[in-house]
Amino acid sequence: MSDTRRRAVVAAVVGVVGASVGIAGAGHVYLREWRRAVAWFTFVLGVGLVLLSVFTDPAALTWESIGDLPSVVTAPLFVLLFLSTFDAYYVGVRGPQTDDGVRCPACRGELDPEMTFCPWCATEFGHEPRSPAEFDADEGRSKAE
Repeated sequence: MSDTRRRAVVAAVVGVVGASVGIAGAGHVYLREWRRAVAWFTFVLGVGLVLLSVFTDPAALTWESIGDLPSVVTAPLFVLLFLSTFDAYYVGVRGPQTDDGVRCPACRGELDPEMTFCPWCATEFGHEPRSPAEFDADEGRSKAE
């Protein structure tokens, strides 16, 4: 199993575990897709709140009555949680997106070209950070040695 495929499967498993407790975007958190995770979480939370306010009496809702919610509320939430998990798997299979930005030589985190240190791993640079092409060329040389 390739590293990308393994990462996608783990993201799907984390997504299923998160969805089983009602948290959308857990698989995206594993993939470090923060914006996407927050977007899924807020979207599912918002839809849930709207469905609850339309199809139930929010004032009469208690922890004991959560299990008695109508299917017009629970079914769309289950579908959205499934779609969130599927999206995490898709993002994991797709793999990291390539760009022409500058990357840290230690952790490969994206950098601002004018920074003198990496905000992700705190590595200080004695020189300018390298572009991805330069980093991949050096990595290829070290594997060949």
